[in-house]
Parts: sequence; structure tokens; C-alpha cells
Amino acid sequence: MKLGAFSVSLSVKDIKVSKQFYENLGFSVFAGDLEKNYLIMKNDKTIIGLFQGMFSNNILTFNPGWDENATALENFNYIRTIQKDLVAKGITIEKPIDENTTGPANIVITDPDGNVILLDQHI
Repeated sequence: MKLGAFSVSLSVKDIKVSKQFYENLGFSVFAGDLEKNYLIMKNDKTIIGLFQGMFSNNILTFNPGWDENATALENFNYIRTIQKDLVAKGITIEKPIDENTTGPANIVITDPDGNVILLDQHI
């Protein structure tokens, strides 16, 4: 199963303080909007998202169809195919996607330890 680019989405208390902290670690802003309280930051191929006030816990995020530069991949597993495979393996999808639709969509699953995993296809 090809899940695409991986990042950690961090729920932060003060996005400006967190931005400065991660810049001090060598990250730079790659995407997002500080005024809308979210930034995507990169350090080489490592990606983190900073999100203030959007969710309560940190989230592991995968982007099917993208590489670490948000460039579309030619060969990837579509989110609806991933959903079907996960369901077949007995994994619960919190908000299933209608399989009769196409285009961007996302699903959320939770690992056995309560860690939330977002699979978010943008293409």
C-alpha cells in the first residue's frame, strides 16, 4: 500500500512561538498561512504541520498521490482503494468516503494505542 508523503501534524498552543522553535531546528515554511493558524514546514525531506486551534491532539498524516514536495506522483494508491483495503483488513474508518465519488478526499483511522492517522488525498 502506497500512502504518499508522511508528516506529523502538531497541535500547537501558539503558532508563532512554534514556528520560531522549528525554524531554530532548521525547518522553513513550505506552505500554509500564519494568519489562518496553520503552517507546513520542511527540513530536507522531513515535513511537519503546525496547527493552532484546529484539533486537540497530534496526528500522523499521509498524503496519497504526493511526494514530500507536494508534487503529484504518477503511481500511487487512490484513497478509495486504500479505504477498501483497510476495511478488508478489519480496520475501522471513522468517516468512510463514498466509493462512487472521485477526487480529493480523506479518511481517519486510529491505531491500537489511540494515535490518530489522517490519510488526506489532495488530487
